[in-house]
Amino acid sequence: MKTIPILMYHQVDVPPPKGSAMRGLVVAPRTFFFHMACLWLLGYRGLSMGGLEPYLRGERQGRVFGITFDDGYANNLHRALPVLQRFGFSSTCYVVAGLVGQRNSWDAQHGIAQVPLMDAAQLQQWVNAGQEVGSHTMTHARLPDLATDQQQQEIAQSKQALEALVRQTSGVQHFCYPYGLYDASSLHAVQTTGYTTATTTARGRVHLNAQAHLLELPRVLMSRTTTWVHLLLKCFTSYEERGIGRTPSLAPHTDLEDVKTPKGEPRR
Repeated sequence: MKTIPILMYHQVDVPPPKGSAMRGLVVAPRTFFFHMACLWLLGYRGLSMGGLEPYLRGERQGRVFGITFDDGYANNLHRALPVLQRFGFSSTCYVVAGLVGQRNSWDAQHGIAQVPLMDAAQLQQWVNAGQEVGSHTMTHARLPDLATDQQQQEIAQSKQALEALVRQTSGVQHFCYPYGLYDASSLHAVQTTGYTTATTTARGRVHLNAQAHLLELPRVLMSRTTTWVHLLLKCFTSYEERGIGRTPSLAPHTDLEDVKTPKGEPRR
C-alpha cells in the first residue's frame, strides 16, 4: 500500500436531536458496524496506532488501516468495543488525562452536550480488551495559545498521568493534538516527551512514498453521514485530500467545532 488511511472517530452513540451542536461527530453504532464490516470484507485489518506504526515506517506491508477515537468517551467502550472485537480490530483512544471519569467540559461553551468520559477502571477495561490508550493533553488545550512551558506540561504530564493510571505494556506512546492545533513548540514537546506518533485533524491519508512525518499524521474524518460509498472514496481515492479541512503542517486549522457535514456527504 502506498497510502494508509487513519480513521478519526469521536463518539459512537445514538446521534443527538437535529439542530444539536456537532451532531455530525456522533456516529451511530449501526453506521460504525457497517464501516468496520465493509473494510473487513475487503480484506483490511483495523489497527491501533501502536499496531500501525511498523506499516507507517515501511517495516511491514499489508492491507491495514488505523482506527482512532478522540477524547475518551465512555460510549466508545460500550458501543464501539463490541464491534471492534467482533472483527478482531484494535484501535487507539486519545484520552484527556486531567478529565478522566468526568465530562467533555471543553465543549460546554459551544452548547455541545456533556457526556461521560471513561474513568480509570473503564480505560483499563479498554486496554485489557486489546485496545490502546493515547494522550490528548491534560485539559484538551489549544496548544498554540499556550506558552512553551505550558505546552510542555500539557503534553508531558498527560503521558505521565495516563501511564500511572492505566497498565499498558508499551506505555503511552501516541499523541493527538486537540482541535488539530499545534505549532513548532508543540511538535518539539511531543518529540522530546517520547511519543512515537502524533495525529492531526488535517484531512487525508498517510502517503508512505512522501516520507510522512510520524508526528504530523493526517486522518480520515468519519461522520454521522459517512456512507459505505463515502468510506471507500475516503480510504481508497484522493477524495479526502480534496475535502474541506485539509491544512498545511504547523498551521492552525478550522476547528472541528465548525464542521457540520463533510463536503459532498448528504445530510440525513
